[in-house]
Amino acid sequence: MNTILIIDDEEKLRTLLSRIISLEGFEVIQAGNAKLALKKLEQQEVDVVLCDVKLPDTNGVELSAQIREKYPHIEVILLTAFGNIPDSVQAIKNGAFDYITKGDDNDRIIPLLYKAMEKVALSKRLEQLEKRLGNKYSFNSILGQSKVIRQAIEAAERVSATEATVLLNGETGTGKEVFAQAIHNNSNRNKQPFIAVNCAAFSKELLENELFGHKAGAFTGAIKDTKGILEEANGGTVFLDEIGEMLIDLQAKLLRVLETGQFLKVGDSKATTVNLRIIAATNRNLQDEIKQGHFREDLYYRISVFQIYLPPLRERVADIEELAVYFVSRFADKLNKKQVQLSKEYLLALEAHPWKGNIRELKNVIERSMILMNGQLLTIDTLPSDFQPHMPDNDTRASNFDLASAEKLHIQKVLQHTKGNKTEAAKLLNIALTTLYRKIDEYQIS
Repeated sequence: MNTILIIDDEEKLRTLLSRIISLEGFEVIQAGNAKLALKKLEQQEVDVVLCDVKLPDTNGVELSAQIREKYPHIEVILLTAFGNIPDSVQAIKNGAFDYITKGDDNDRIIPLLYKAMEKVALSKRLEQLEKRLGNKYSFNSILGQSKVIRQAIEAAERVSATEATVLLNGETGTGKEVFAQAIHNNSNRNKQPFIAVNCAAFSKELLENELFGHKAGAFTGAIKDTKGILEEANGGTVFLDEIGEMLIDLQAKLLRVLETGQFLKVGDSKATTVNLRIIAATNRNLQDEIKQGHFREDLYYRISVFQIYLPPLRERVADIEELAVYFVSRFADKLNKKQVQLSKEYLLALEAHPWKGNIRELKNVIERSMILMNGQLLTIDTLPSDFQPHMPDNDTRASNFDLASAEKLHIQKVLQHTKGNKTEAAKLLNIALTTLYRKIDEYQIS
């Protein structure tokens, strides 16, 4: 139920207003002064405050400012006996929803309350939406407990609170945009725009126009001034994915933005000033690109103030089961499949796969499997034919998932996790190093 707080030192007026408003279905609470009102606001959730301007312990205009500062979702309507214009103007400046004159505006009270309630409801919906988006792009939403991914998350959390430019290094499909969004959402810029652009998706001319915008008449078809991404994101964060694909002359313009906060639109002679945080990402070795003359060394040092390495999926095999279960749950509702389980053989096959496409490939494989599955169990029959190089034809596949085959897959998984370090793998497998070498030879593991 929507709740109204009436603040007035005239008891008869409070009682009358309370009765009128209660008949509309609102819950009403009362206070005769500011001190009692603030106490009630701490004890109970209130949507709208009706407050007299003249109170025994303060001015209602000043109180409205206090309420709005501490409870931004509460709307305040001021009541005045004299229709004092300066007070009314100051009340609106302080964030009051409106003001009415006692006695003269009685017919306005109920319609005004409904309008204020509509604004409160909208404000609450927006807050819930922001929370959902915040949860979606928070560090808690990044799955995985392996050491390599936890190190990346910890580094991103540390840098998010700063203004440092960040460079995310990693293969395609490792979640660079998810990390960039999480860094933005955990920063002081989180109320401002986050805009992502893939530098590899545009030609040189289109990317320049996309980033910097243009003036009317800059080229054929440019009939009006147009803002670019950098201007649209002013105050927020721009994520430049695949920055290694940006041509060298555009790199010079981006460098100027990082150094001065200024740039020239296409066809403009007057600089545009912006306040931005840049997060860049690449799957290339930019130092090699510098040696080959494809990337500016000065720009590299500007964007790589803080670097974070995002590991490929083959380096975080221990996370595959958690990621797979997550994608299964995501597609279950979409495909109307309930209580889907992963067979042991299916999971072993996932863990042994090299995952050249990383998390993006895993997501696609899971969706494909769930489309093809029969019943509620995901089996290796639903995997692509070229998915597992050692996967045999249907008539012999079952025998390859006996105990020996499962052991071979498990050893392969552990060796991938230790990057081929056999001493470390033997410790994780809890077997002697000589036993591991014997099994590698027995199973012909390369």
